[in-house]
Amino acid sequence: MKPYLLVSGDFVRSGGMDMANFSLASYLADQGHEVHLVAHRVAEELAHRPNVRVHRTPKPLRSYLLGETFLNHVGRYWAARLENRGGRVIVNGGNCQWRTSNWVHYVHAAYQPDGEGSIYRRMKRALSHRIFLANERRALLKSSLIITNSAGTQADVTRCYPVAPERVHTVYYGVDQEHFRPPTAEERVASRAALGWPADRPVVLFAGALSDDRKGFGCVFEAWKMLCADATWDVELAVAGDGSTLPAWRRRAAEAGLSRRIHFLGFQNGISRVMAACDALVSPTQYEAYGLAVQEALCSGLPAFVTARAGIAERYPSSLNELLIRNPKDVAELCRRLQDWRKRMDHYRDTVSDFSRELRARTWDHACAQLVELIESA
Repeated sequence: MKPYLLVSGDFVRSGGMDMANFSLASYLADQGHEVHLVAHRVAEELAHRPNVRVHRTPKPLRSYLLGETFLNHVGRYWAARLENRGGRVIVNGGNCQWRTSNWVHYVHAAYQPDGEGSIYRRMKRALSHRIFLANERRALLKSSLIITNSAGTQADVTRCYPVAPERVHTVYYGVDQEHFRPPTAEERVASRAALGWPADRPVVLFAGALSDDRKGFGCVFEAWKMLCADATWDVELAVAGDGSTLPAWRRRAAEAGLSRRIHFLGFQNGISRVMAACDALVSPTQYEAYGLAVQEALCSGLPAFVTARAGIAERYPSSLNELLIRNPKDVAELCRRLQDWRKRMDHYRDTVSDFSRELRARTWDHACAQLVELIESA
C-alpha cells in the first residue's frame, strides 16, 4: 500500500476542518495505508495506530500563523521523501507549499475580516490576513488538484485565483452517524439533567469560537437581548465555544441581566451530547466555507438557522428556506425567524426530518472514499 502524507494543524474530533482531516487520516489507516501526519496536534486514538506516523511541529504562542511556517518546512521535507516512494501528499490551503493535492476548507481571499476591536487587534488581524492570503495564493496556483468542501467554496477559488476550473472539485463532508442522530426521549432527558437545564424550557444552541467575529455571536447576543425583553419569551441560549473574548461576553451578559438566560458552556468535546439537549441551532456566520456544526445539528434532528451564503446552505432543500438567514448582521431578521420557530416548533422539527435522514446517510467513509478516488485519478 502506498504511503499518504497529510499536512494540517490539527487532527482531532472537533471543528470543521479538524474533524475532516481526522476522518481522512482514520479512513486511510483503516485501508491499510502507511499514513504520515505533519501537525501540531493529533488525537491519541489516531496517533497510536500502528500504521500512523506523526511528525509534530511547534505552534509558537499558540498561533496558527506562526505555526504555519513549521508546517510548511516539515511538510515539504516529508512530501519529497514520500513522493520518491510513490506516495500521495495532501495539504490544506496555504499551510504547505507543495505541487499536488490541496484540500481547501476555507478561502482567505473570500472574506475580509471586520475592522473592529482595539488598534492592536486590528493590526494583528490585518497582518495575519495578508500573510495567509500570500501563502494561499502561492499554494493554490501550484496545486495540480484542488478539492473544496462546497460548490460555493469551489466558486470562491476560481473567482479569487487564476486556476483552471477543471482542477477544482467539490466533495461534501460526511457525518459520524453514531454520535449525530436524533436522541431518544431518555437520552434528551439525561443530557439536560447532566447540563443542569430545566426539562420544560426550549434551548437554542450557538456553536463557534467567540473570539472569531465571523461566526456571528455578536448578532445572536443582540437578538437575545431584544427577545428576552419580551416577558413571553421562554427560550434559553446555550453557547458552546471558547476564545479570548469569553470572559468579556460573560460580563456583558451579566450587565444585560441575561446570566440566567444564556449558558456559556465553553469548549465542548462532546458537542453531540449538548445537541441532544437542545431544540434548534443558530449560525448567522458572515463567512462559512461549509458549516459542519450546522450539518451535525441537522443530523441530530435540530432545525438549524444558517446564513444563506454558507456552504452547507446550498444543500438545503427549498422546503427549508425559512431556515436561511439572508443578512447575518440583521438582528431584527434573526429575531423574527426565532420567534416564528418558537410558535411552530413541531412544524420546524418535522420539516427537517427528511433532510436529517439524507445527511446521515453520507458517512465520513463515503466522503473520504470519494476524495481518495479524486486524488488517485489525478
